[in-house]
Amino acid sequence: MANTYTQIHIQAVFAVDGRMRMISRDHKEEVQKYITGIIQGEGQKLLAVNCMPDHTHIFFGLRPQMAIADLLRVVKSESSKWISEKGWYRGRFAWQEGYGAFSYCRSEVDTVVRYVLNQEEHHRRTTFREEYMNFLKEFQIPYEERYLFRWVDGC
Repeated sequence: MANTYTQIHIQAVFAVDGRMRMISRDHKEEVQKYITGIIQGEGQKLLAVNCMPDHTHIFFGLRPQMAIADLLRVVKSESSKWISEKGWYRGRFAWQEGYGAFSYCRSEVDTVVRYVLNQEEHHRRTTFREEYMNFLKEFQIPYEERYLFRWVDGC
């Protein structure tokens, strides 16, 4: 795109279907590398990725040629197919429908990268549900409870 200059930084958060704790420590790094490859293959710039057992955070620079929804559809569909084919779990692996996507300015990039990479520590104090609800409130995103993720008790 001639004469098009952008700076778009997005943190996306999405959960494993049923909020099952399916991303084990043994497979976490491999899943993160695969997601990295998908994002880079789509011409986007990955800044950070961190897979927790029941959800994933990705932080990336988005080029204007691609919609957030299109990128996340590709990431979720290709990674779930790949994880299923690995045979790590009985049945089919899937991500829940939907996601959260939150934009940040350039001055916040380092802070968000640290936040994404420090998820293990963060979730010692805060559940995924609390974290996700905090994002919605912080970014003043209106929502209806019935359309949020299916929550597992205590999460």
